[in-house]
Amino acid sequence: MNQRDKELVKSEIDIMKMCRHKNIVRLLDHYENNDFIFIVMEYLAGNTFANYLESTPVDDLSEKQTAFCVYQIAKGLEYLHKFGIIHRDIKPENIMIKGTLPYESYDSLKIMDFGLSKILGPNEKVNDGFGTLTYVAPEVLTRKPYNKSVDIWSLGIIVFYTLSGVFPFDDPSND
Repeated sequence: MNQRDKELVKSEIDIMKMCRHKNIVRLLDHYENNDFIFIVMEYLAGNTFANYLESTPVDDLSEKQTAFCVYQIAKGLEYLHKFGIIHRDIKPENIMIKGTLPYESYDSLKIMDFGLSKILGPNEKVNDGFGTLTYVAPEVLTRKPYNKSVDIWSLGIIVFYTLSGVFPFDDPSND
């Protein structure tokens, strides 16, 4: 790892140390040697939300079940935003399932991967371009100043995809 990568991982660890919420993957410990940084997180038996959505026909997930899933992601985001943390890469691949879905528990979905996250002050904004193209907000793409609202945009893309099975702004040429 180069120095920049190490700084990003250490920032991720610092953010995870702050988080104590049922919809955010819990950091148990971390270790470092000359070559590696090890992050120990809670064990989650399920897969990613992305794997679940890919293997579940869109008609098999009711609006009520979708709302149940979205609620959990939103509660995790609400917690992060309360502390000034923007995730900047909310997508189904960064949401873990505790067990199996549909799972009637309000802690079955957990946000993970804080590698692109940033802590902002109450009125602070940033304009650097981070995130995954399919889920990223327009202001990130155009490098306009943004705040936590970019996570809400990404959540909206997840809702659209979960209910329809397609992305609202998908371009086969990836342009």
